[in-house]
Amino acid sequence: MGATVDSLYRGIIAEMTPSVGGDEARSAADIIFEDVLGYDKVKRVTSGDRTLEDFTVAHVDDIVRRFVCGEPLQYLIGRARFYGLDFKVTPAVLIPRPETAGLVDEIVADADDRSDLRVLDCGTGSGCIAIALARNLRFPTVDAIDISDDALAVARENAADMGVNVNFMHADMLAMKAPSAPVYDIIVSNPPYICDKERGDMDSRVLDYEPAKALFVADDDPLRFYRAVAAYAVKALKPSGRLYFEINPLYVSQLRAMLGGAGFDDVTITRDYKGNYRFCAASF
Repeated sequence: MGATVDSLYRGIIAEMTPSVGGDEARSAADIIFEDVLGYDKVKRVTSGDRTLEDFTVAHVDDIVRRFVCGEPLQYLIGRARFYGLDFKVTPAVLIPRPETAGLVDEIVADADDRSDLRVLDCGTGSGCIAIALARNLRFPTVDAIDISDDALAVARENAADMGVNVNFMHADMLAMKAPSAPVYDIIVSNPPYICDKERGDMDSRVLDYEPAKALFVADDDPLRFYRAVAAYAVKALKPSGRLYFEINPLYVSQLRAMLGGAGFDDVTITRDYKGNYRFCAASF
């Protein structure tokens, strides 16, 4: 007799727990059941005695085995939740982090009820920030750039799936040509900001599978991307515009000084839900 819904669920947790602990194992099992099998918690409980097809069990077993061996679950199921939305993710893009949702929160709160804002997202990856803003601001025009064609393909698919219009463009944020006149109300970036020296403190699931170019920056120039985006923003932002960053807590004072030198006289640093300095908002 094949595995039932209940026995498969309990088996997933038992297999994952030694590697990631009980809480994460239960969370992963819930995600697998909902995203792969289409069972939310209520359906899983009420269908506990249902026998599953052998090919379904084999597919789940393969996901669990690869997860236990170190692959990120989001890549294995091809989806990641961010800001209440389900994004397609592949190894070409970073997996959206819960911390980054706080950056979107700040932008949406600052925008208040203003409409028709023009937004630029630098280093869009999966498109999670750009798409979340397109969904949550009032009638915005959203542009987004990335240097990776593979990432842009994922982002465009996500925007299409979610029914939003974002103008995705191939561009290098280190070599952006400033417009002849200010055009943006909001410029946002979550650039590579983890220094090479921090690699030893990171989870192997991140180091081994997520795109290094989207994560790391050289130890001798940790503000490289921030400096380039700030220089562009000085000329591209309207007088009432604001620049937003996700940041490395290790370089708060250096970032503040750099932005001041670039011409931003109002710089605010805020914490994420874990209490770490994580977000920066700057204006003229």
